[in-house]
Amino acid sequence: MQEVRAIRPDREVLTRQRLPYFVGISGETVGASGMSMHLVTIPPGAKSEPHYHVGYETGIYVLEGKVLTRWGARLENEVISEAGEFLFIPAGVPHEAINLSTTEAARAVVARNHPAEQDQVLPYVAE
Repeated sequence: MQEVRAIRPDREVLTRQRLPYFVGISGETVGASGMSMHLVTIPPGAKSEPHYHVGYETGIYVLEGKVLTRWGARLENEVISEAGEFLFIPAGVPHEAINLSTTEAARAVVARNHPAEQDQVLPYVAE
């Protein structure tokens, strides 16, 4: 029988994107079969490694801060997300996230339509 479970992220995990995550819902934590959801913190002035997600979409809700996301084959496109805004990243689109503040961390909830939080994240080198 499946059960409803509450999860409190209790440890920070450094991801392939080189950002600290607090894993919440995933195949590993609750046996999810079609999604994962976690909290990401981008330290002041930090940025993720350029990367892309194979075969799944990502939805982000910014809780705190202002984040510049560069995306595209040469990371030539830009969008800024602020607290209270959602960001959608299609599967396979190269991108990187940059905290625009040098003094405050940015925090966001990240949801994906895949149960593994890191298995399909690959590094990307811009053309």
